[in-house]
Amino acid sequence: MTHPAAPPPRAEVPRDRATSLIEEETARAHVDAEPAADNLRDFTGYRHWLIAGLCAGYTLFHLLVMNLYPLETWTYRLIHVGGGLLLGFLLYGAASFGEGASDTRRSPLSVAVLGLAASGIISGLVSVAAIWIGARVMGEPIPPGWAMRAFGIPLCLGTALAILHGWIWPDRTRHSFEPGDILLGLAAVASTAYLIHFAPQLQLRAGMPMALPADMWAAVAGVMLILELTRRLAGLALVIIASIFVAYAFLGPWLPGIFTHRGYDAKRFFSYIYTDNGILSAPIAISSTYIILFVVFAAFLQTTRVGEYFVKLAFAAAGHRRGGPAKVAIFASGLMGMINGTSAGNVVATGALTIPMMKRVGYRPQTAASVEAAASTGGQIMPPIMGAGAFIMAEITGIAYMEIVYAAIIPAILYFISVYFMVDLAAQRLNMTGLPRNELPKLDALLRQIYLFSPIVVLIYALFAGYSVIRCGTLAMATAAVVSWLTPHKMGPRQFFHALDNGARMVLQLVAVCATAGIIVGVIALTGIGSRFSTVLLALADQSQILALFFAMVVSIILGMGMPTTAAYAVAASVIAPGVINLGVQPLVAHLFIFYFAVMSAITPPVALASYAGSALAGSDPVKTSMESFRIGLAAFVVPYMFFFSPAMLLQGSWPEIAHVATTAVIGVYLLSCAVQGWFMGRANPAVRAGLLLAGLSMIAGGWITDSIGLAIAALLYLLQRR
Repeated sequence: MTHPAAPPPRAEVPRDRATSLIEEETARAHVDAEPAADNLRDFTGYRHWLIAGLCAGYTLFHLLVMNLYPLETWTYRLIHVGGGLLLGFLLYGAASFGEGASDTRRSPLSVAVLGLAASGIISGLVSVAAIWIGARVMGEPIPPGWAMRAFGIPLCLGTALAILHGWIWPDRTRHSFEPGDILLGLAAVASTAYLIHFAPQLQLRAGMPMALPADMWAAVAGVMLILELTRRLAGLALVIIASIFVAYAFLGPWLPGIFTHRGYDAKRFFSYIYTDNGILSAPIAISSTYIILFVVFAAFLQTTRVGEYFVKLAFAAAGHRRGGPAKVAIFASGLMGMINGTSAGNVVATGALTIPMMKRVGYRPQTAASVEAAASTGGQIMPPIMGAGAFIMAEITGIAYMEIVYAAIIPAILYFISVYFMVDLAAQRLNMTGLPRNELPKLDALLRQIYLFSPIVVLIYALFAGYSVIRCGTLAMATAAVVSWLTPHKMGPRQFFHALDNGARMVLQLVAVCATAGIIVGVIALTGIGSRFSTVLLALADQSQILALFFAMVVSIILGMGMPTTAAYAVAASVIAPGVINLGVQPLVAHLFIFYFAVMSAITPPVALASYAGSALAGSDPVKTSMESFRIGLAAFVVPYMFFFSPAMLLQGSWPEIAHVATTAVIGVYLLSCAVQGWFMGRANPAVRAGLLLAGLSMIAGGWITDSIGLAIAALLYLLQRR
């Protein structure tokens, strides 16, 4: 669905050519911030309002439960997943829509398959209604055999046929509801309603011999729906990984070595997987609270156009400097990426403005996309929100949220400093200039509107003051709405409705991938493969912590190539972290290490989702863009080893130790940046670049001897370059 953009603000900065240029780009970015996916429907008329109302209601439900009317945990998470499935199938088609294609004629076989699917799903839906009425109105329990015959088997068969129908006969128009997708939405309602009704009993009998056949069929239908929606929203990679794990649960008796296990029957497995040990576990617990809260906060910033102020202020402050738009991208993308939870989504949101401006001052399309991808990805490691990473880590480890936030400050600053060095050195090497001052907003005029920063200030103050995270996010959201009343984009009922609608749309992908990650986590917990994998890791590492961390890095990056950050970290933490911790690595260090590499997989070739998103906006080659964004974000692959060798970098130690480690780390990443860019007081030949690389790496350990060696090499190279 597209929404007409409000006219650009005219009272915020002086009316001149500068303001006009930036405002035109900003308005364009506002429209392009959420480009239609190839399979995203675009409704008009009553369909538009129906979907918008459902999306707004979905968001409002979460806000009310989190702040005013608490709901039983299982029920709340089930509604979160089930509502996301319903909206996802109504909004996203089974395949990409052809350009201008509108032929909706169906073959007799297609109609027959759709009819069979409809009869099964409707039978399941009617049966669930009967179960509810019988139990809650008439007080009579439903016989399990009847529930299985009338509800479970028809529902699963109908769901499978509807999914198959979408694969073979995909809809070809964006502007109407697809009957098969409506059926899948109804299947989600039926499956979720059954699980909600029996939630108290399921908590006792899930995964046990007393689980009912209908429990299994409801879970089977739910798993199929989750995997299909994940395929539509996030591609096949995560679906394939999850399917392999599901198959592993049944094939264990025939597998060799550490992979063998006694196997599980379908009833036990599926009734177990749709509990808080699996689908409803930590990823969905975070998705249904912190992630949706901050995604809606980001939607409020977009709708009120308060977020645009951050970008304009950055342009006014740094746009005139060499490579100015790239430096603006670092600030704006880091700030917004901290909030919105997805690296690729952040590239699209801020890159629609920053990438064209970078190209204007001389950056190649490939470089512009690379800088935006590296900066947007870095937002995921920036406290206090870390793209919801801090909340997930606190949930998994039991470490206090504020302890994680404090520990992540210096590593995150180092990353953004290194990206800044990369951008600045590239600008020097290419002799770039910034944008002319007369084409930029006036800084003094924008500083008079500094109150527009108050949502971020309120958020950070409330977090550090000890308020609950949900209360902090809600206060920041309310602050964004209030400060909008001081701008031409005052938030009224219509804008509030649009923000709720937009927030639901932005969170759907995360709901799907978190639920799929929960399937993987559930298989790991049920089969014990995580502990066995950790045992093998310990054996391979041969008691070497650094080797174990190297393996952890590789596994985290590989997992992250097919998943968003939240899912990749949740799975990697379940499989890898226990083994690393058993070798004596501190839990906080181990989990931050894994989290950083799960995040950086978004800019790591060959599957670099954030880089691909940037290349689509810039019109550059995706592979070359991913290689360059990897180079720009190279420091992120060094910083985790720095805080492993020097815990003071995580604020664990005396202040002199922390100051020493932080200072030498900045020098180290600068030298590494010079080596990568080939510029150190002028062009650096291969020998000088090798020396710079050695000097930078010498400062990783944080010891006085290695730091002295690195500084000595750097000083010698400086003298040579000066001559």
